[in-house]
Amino acid sequence: MASQDWIDKDFYSILGVSKDASEADIKKAYRKLARQFHPDQNPGDAEAEQRFKDITEANSVLSDPEERKQYDAIRAMGSGARFTAGGPAGAGGSANFEDLFGDIFGAGGGGRRRRTSYSTGGAGFGGAGGFEDLFSQFGGPGGYGAPGAGYQAPPTRGEDIRTETSIPFRSSVHGTTVKLRRGNGQETTVRVPAGVRDGQKLKLAGKGHSGPGGPGDLYVTVHVGSHPFFTRVDGTDDVEVTVPITFPEAALGATVEVPTLDGGTVRLKVPAGTSSGRRFRVKGRGFSTAKGAGNLIVTVEVHVPAHLDEAAEAAVRAFAEATADDDPRAGLAAKARV
Repeated sequence: MASQDWIDKDFYSILGVSKDASEADIKKAYRKLARQFHPDQNPGDAEAEQRFKDITEANSVLSDPEERKQYDAIRAMGSGARFTAGGPAGAGGSANFEDLFGDIFGAGGGGRRRRTSYSTGGAGFGGAGGFEDLFSQFGGPGGYGAPGAGYQAPPTRGEDIRTETSIPFRSSVHGTTVKLRRGNGQETTVRVPAGVRDGQKLKLAGKGHSGPGGPGDLYVTVHVGSHPFFTRVDGTDDVEVTVPITFPEAALGATVEVPTLDGGTVRLKVPAGTSSGRRFRVKGRGFSTAKGAGNLIVTVEVHVPAHLDEAAEAAVRAFAEATADDDPRAGLAAKARV
């Protein structure tokens, strides 16, 4: 994208977030708007389609820390600023930000923006942190940053491409492949590894836009769907499940079978006197990745029947009489007064 485009477009307003929004805020806003204006939800609506493109463009910049840093700096310097092209005194013509930053970041001609960090602070463009500091980062006379005798601009790589894809939960367990269609109709096959996490970014080197210095890269953010039984523990390869057990199993102890991610089961020993909500860990039965395997975290819940026949009710009453001296709420009042 040309720098002039960055000056003209307010990506924060497009996503409806503030300039100090966190990455989580930006992600949440993008997902909400993307669902609302997705072409599949608005067939034939040109305005919604354009809105979706703007939302995607804004997210691609603001969700990348380096891109966002460059965008904020360029927007800050572009507010009301105008420049005069170099040349003899009185002979210069006007030059805008697109001309200026196109040379620096390689944006002109479809080149990939060069990564750099700089400050826009100071009382003026000549002050500390102003344009003198900015251009000094690109070398003095004879370097790439300052045209002079023997100056030759380095070839720029093509633009990176950033996109997203969604896969079912089960595909994140075993891994899968997805096909992405680019604007020119070409398809790119992306291999999603087993154990991929929701929000994880995959990099495909050399699969971005072409350029004189070689192609850019393709970055794919993977969104993983939910599952009715398994829940991944955030930031880990562990998986949680909740398993019901009967009161006799909890009171007397039992061995129960628990489903696992690979489609099989594991036998879990529940000791006598287990309370509802107790958690157990089964090593190595979580998500498997190249770095190892996570754990299966099992929470047991004591199942209470909604209806009892006469024999069952009589048995429960007999049990209640036999355990009348066992008060699980003893001492609660004293604890509450502390």
